[in-house]
Amino acid sequence: MTAVFDYGAGNLRSVANTLESVAAPFRIVSDGAGLESATRIILPGVGHYGQLLRSLDRLRVREILCERIAAGVPFLGICLGLQALFESSEESAEQGLGIYPGRVVRFPSDARVPHMGWNCLETLGESRLLRAVGAEPYVYFANSYFVPAPDAIGNAAALCSYAGQSFCAALECGNVFGVQFHPEKSGPLGQRIVRNFLAVEPC
Repeated sequence: MTAVFDYGAGNLRSVANTLESVAAPFRIVSDGAGLESATRIILPGVGHYGQLLRSLDRLRVREILCERIAAGVPFLGICLGLQALFESSEESAEQGLGIYPGRVVRFPSDARVPHMGWNCLETLGESRLLRAVGAEPYVYFANSYFVPAPDAIGNAAALCSYAGQSFCAALECGNVFGVQFHPEKSGPLGQRIVRNFLAVEPC
């Protein structure tokens, strides 16, 4: 069963709608027991980096989430859910999950933020998550912070550019996947990406 984790501010309804549209069984969970029984985990992200990490700590699930990821359970972090996989962010003093080294940064002060709307992905080689999405897939973004491309080298499945910045738009390493864009707002292509994630077998 796929668990969609509710930390109090995620875009749960849109994610649930997408899962329903692809006929995928799922549960919305908000505690460690829900994560421990899950065969796949989705962490949606809308809001503030610090709020998300504080919520995980308040709910006492940070350690369980990291343990489940380490155990090979397929994990998908969406937008802020991707950013939480890294060590830290300019948005807040809270420490991230630290699954990957690197720091999330803000777009330059002269850029129009948030970066919002449809942008093209630069895919990087073979990807289970982005299988059959086409050569120049357009997806929907809504973010003011990003993981710089150099911090994601080796794990990036796709890049995107905005305001002169090249950043990680999708990452993939073993059972861990993350997207800076919102597949739940990216129409049929987003549904394809969700289906691809649901097809991943545990490590």
